[in-house]
Amino acid sequence: MSTFSGISTALSSLVAQRQALDVTSQNVANANTVGYTRQRATLVASPTAINPSMFSTASGVGDGVRVTGVARLADAFLDAQVRSTTSGAAFHAVRATAYDTLETSLGELDTDSSLSAGMNDMWAAWGDLSNHTDQAATRTSVLDRSAAVVDRIGALYQGVRTQWTQARDQTVALVDQVNSTAATVADLNRRILSVQSLDGNANELMDQRDQAVTTLAGLVGATAQTGQNGTLSVLVGGNAIVEGSSARPVRLAGATSFAAATGAAAAVPPVAGDPVRLVWADRPTSTVGVTGGSVAGQLSVLAPPDPAGGGGVLTEAAARLDAVAATLAGQVNAVHRTGFTRTGAAGGDVFTFAAGQPPALGLRVAITDGALLAASGSADPAAALDGRVADAVAALSTSTTGPQARWTSAVVELGNRSASASARATVSEDARAAAAGQQTSNAAVDTDEETVNLMAYQRGYQAAARVLSTIDSVLDSLMNMAR
Repeated sequence: MSTFSGISTALSSLVAQRQALDVTSQNVANANTVGYTRQRATLVASPTAINPSMFSTASGVGDGVRVTGVARLADAFLDAQVRSTTSGAAFHAVRATAYDTLETSLGELDTDSSLSAGMNDMWAAWGDLSNHTDQAATRTSVLDRSAAVVDRIGALYQGVRTQWTQARDQTVALVDQVNSTAATVADLNRRILSVQSLDGNANELMDQRDQAVTTLAGLVGATAQTGQNGTLSVLVGGNAIVEGSSARPVRLAGATSFAAATGAAAAVPPVAGDPVRLVWADRPTSTVGVTGGSVAGQLSVLAPPDPAGGGGVLTEAAARLDAVAATLAGQVNAVHRTGFTRTGAAGGDVFTFAAGQPPALGLRVAITDGALLAASGSADPAAALDGRVADAVAALSTSTTGPQARWTSAVVELGNRSASASARATVSEDARAAAAGQQTSNAAVDTDEETVNLMAYQRGYQAAARVLSTIDSVLDSLMNMAR
């Protein structure tokens, strides 16, 4: 190696160590930046520029060092794990929240104002009537308690309907977020490709893109594939929502009202509920196969009821309320028709339904005069104090197929499903947190490690400077000898 080539070698080291210091400084500056992935300058020894030959005089020790690039220390497997677990955690969190809100709305934990308490009071009023058929107050009490049950069932149904409407509005907002985030990923793809085509460093843009893709995973269970040119293709249900610099928008279709979502099971023929679904904006007849994320969770909450009981969280609750209302009216009316009033008139229907409404909303008390309650089992006015029919109505409270049993079963089922949803949400969130922790351990900046790197690069820079100083002294000596 000649003296002048030594200057070149030392200079290459100065440049390389300075670039490595710049990268390390960037790491330290972003130690607390969310989503930042640590970077490392890749140093490679520069080979000698002279090819060895018979007459070559090269020393063969190389021409110093150079920085070939700035590596982004991300792990594709850990990134995929974070996206997958984020998708599952978001899905189960939405369902757990829906169940929790529904339980609160139904109010069965409030023993004084719950539907169960209201029905107990109604059955007790019928029991009092069986013992005091001659008292107008007991008859009025039956009507008042019955009206309270009707009002409570209707209020619960309206609460479920309101929750459904709010959930759909939230889903619309989530879909808007999906489209804006997909557009962001597409734009970042374009910018990254542009920077890389000029041999620039796009690592910070890649960090932003990864965060956006993780957001999409939490919304619609998106997955990502890296192309040869460095761009990401983002898939939802196996179809690309982002391809290169293009994003494909989605939108909601299906039921826009609770009535459309629940359908009409009692209609002839029955009308199935219209499911709320995610479709491609450019192909409205093509459903997006979203299976994870908040949007999928909301769609499962908004889904129509299922005959097997596996439908949407809210429409299934409405179906249970309809069943309770129908059973209450059907069984009480059937028993009451076998009875007679104090004047010997045959009993009529206690409950009726308003036309064009679901049973839970259309349920009404048909009798407004307590004297029309048929508590007696005999048409003989002499048996006016007979309360057998009123007692039979009160006995419906313990029937295994009665309205009370139906409601109790629905509440227990809801509680079990809510507990299961909550447990799944907890497990899913723990998995997401664990995956995020592993990703952070791999990609986050360790300030202690960066401090060591700073010292190492600083020493390297100082050593290269010392080499230059030494060569300068040698050259000075040579110049003095020539004088």
